[in-house]
Amino acid sequence: MIKYLLRRALGWLLMIVVATNVTYFLAWAFLDPRSNYVGRKPPLSHDQISRLLDPRNLDDSFPLLQRWWSWITDIVLHWNWGVSPVGQSVNDQIAYRMWVSGELVLGATIISAVLGIAVGVYTASRQYKLGDRVWQGISIVTMNVPIIVAALGIVLIAIGVNNALGFRLFYVTGSSSDGVSGFFPSLLDTLQHLALPTIALVFIGYASYHFLQRSLLLDNIKADYVRTARAKGLTKQQAIRKHALRTSLIPVATQLAFNIPTVFTGAVLTETIFAWNGMGRYFIDTISKNDVHGVVAIAAFTAVLTAIGAILADIAVVVLDPRVRVS
Repeated sequence: MIKYLLRRALGWLLMIVVATNVTYFLAWAFLDPRSNYVGRKPPLSHDQISRLLDPRNLDDSFPLLQRWWSWITDIVLHWNWGVSPVGQSVNDQIAYRMWVSGELVLGATIISAVLGIAVGVYTASRQYKLGDRVWQGISIVTMNVPIIVAALGIVLIAIGVNNALGFRLFYVTGSSSDGVSGFFPSLLDTLQHLALPTIALVFIGYASYHFLQRSLLLDNIKADYVRTARAKGLTKQQAIRKHALRTSLIPVATQLAFNIPTVFTGAVLTETIFAWNGMGRYFIDTISKNDVHGVVAIAAFTAVLTAIGAILADIAVVVLDPRVRVS
């Protein structure tokens, strides 16, 4: 098992290096850091802009291979991913924003998965009954509601609740309030800010786990090994819980593991609506500001998380499927 995981990790490491370097050249093909200074009053000359970009390794007057060599050398020797056209450290931005996005989306991902799996098991064990049809209808509706509509609707409801209570129970924007100190006050403040975006993400996200779990469980309920368990005296619920559920969880666990990159890169629209300065908003900022180094760092970070998700998916399959452990 250890040797297998090491081989997988080395393969993913090679993929990350290749993907990161390819992204660097593609970013330079489509982004122009020099354009950030166009239209300034008073206008800057070509040489003045070059003097600003040169210390940041963003001056296109130098050959692309020379810029790439300086960039990759700085990463290997100093783990410095460069600076933006306006002088912001990419390392500092990533280090701060990944935890902001993780705080926002990690809880929503876990709640969505648990809720979706639970609803999937409930509806599969009651196929075509009232509960199954009601939950399918709800999930179809939530699955097709745009996140913008869901978020704005939740915001309006929260504002109504705050007005009815006479105090602010839910915070509509931001990830924290200024001037809050102490463990429990800070925890309460964080939960108040997390509530609305988490509800919005769970509202639109649980349905995919619901339908996947329901479909897989229905297939396994009809399998021979489940019928054998029923013939030996187990009830339908016992056969599902002890036999069918474990097998049907394997693809769901794999999907959940590969959702890890989205946990840290964040939900772009959700972060924009609720004014969270996470990875999602940072990605939009890097594109709009022609930040080559920022775009490449985000791509590399996402590739690393994808590799981690793939390895966790392999581990989940081994844990859930004894046949894989034997092989």
